[in-house]
Formats: sequence, structure tokens, C-alpha cells
Amino acid sequence: MKCPFCGINNDQVLDSRPIEHAPAVRRRRECSSCKKRYTTFERPEELPIMVVKSDSRREPFDRRKIWVGIDRACRKRPISAETINKVVSKIEDEVVGEYIMEISSRNIGEKILEKLWNIDLVAYIRFASVYRKFDDISAFMRELKKLKKEYMKRQKNRKL
Repeated sequence: MKCPFCGINNDQVLDSRPIEHAPAVRRRRECSSCKKRYTTFERPEELPIMVVKSDSRREPFDRRKIWVGIDRACRKRPISAETINKVVSKIEDEVVGEYIMEISSRNIGEKILEKLWNIDLVAYIRFASVYRKFDDISAFMRELKKLKKEYMKRQKNRKL
């Protein structure tokens, strides 16, 4: 590391600590030449993850879009902003953790539905109705029947 004071490329790491809630490391360094101390931060190089839309367009992954979609589905429901933020963070962690360069919007939508299922079924239906683009009442009813069947199955498994 090049010293910011004297420009010599010879230092010693005195202390390294991970940064809480960030994929970075804080390092305290001392220049071997001028003996001044300074701090550096190391972060992994992040390549942008691209989202492949249904029409094959690609756009950079945007955490905010996920947040807005979930927030709309959860409006007027007893779901805190903290819960929404946790869900968005979990989804982002899953996407980033898969170490892929591209992910389909469909895959992201399914991840959102999976999380909403465990939080609030009304929010799940709201999101599904937009995400799955129900064209008519029949499509909506099919989804509700599927939801009810799965809900009953999970309730039965809980009792066992």
C-alpha cells in the first residue's frame, strides 16, 4: 500500500477488523518510512448483477425496485418497514450469494413470493396478482385455490 503522506510503498498492517454489516475489512497501517499511521478499507470488487427482464432486456440489479414492490404489496397491512427491509436484504444476499452475473426477473419474483408467503398471505396475493399478471378473475381464483391448498397443507404439517 502506498503511504498517503510520503508516497513510499512500504507499510505494516497493525490491526484488521471486519466492518459490521458490510463485506469490507478496515485495516490500520503504519508507514515503515515516515512512521505515520493511516486507515484503509478493503472491499471485494463487485461486478454488477444484471437482471434479465421477460422481454430479454437487461438492467442492473436494483434493490430499491424490490423494496418498492414489496412495500406496495404490504400497504395497510401490519408489516413494519423493518420487516420489509429484512426481506429485501435477504433477497439481495441470496442473489449476490449465488455469484451469478445475471438473474431473471422471474427468479427474483419467485424469491419475493416465497418470502411474502411466510409474512402475510394478503401481501403475497397482492404481489402475485401484479407479478403473475392475472388477466381475469379465473386466473385470480386459480391462484387463490392453489394458495388455500398449500396453506391447509402447511397447517396440517404444523399440527403433526
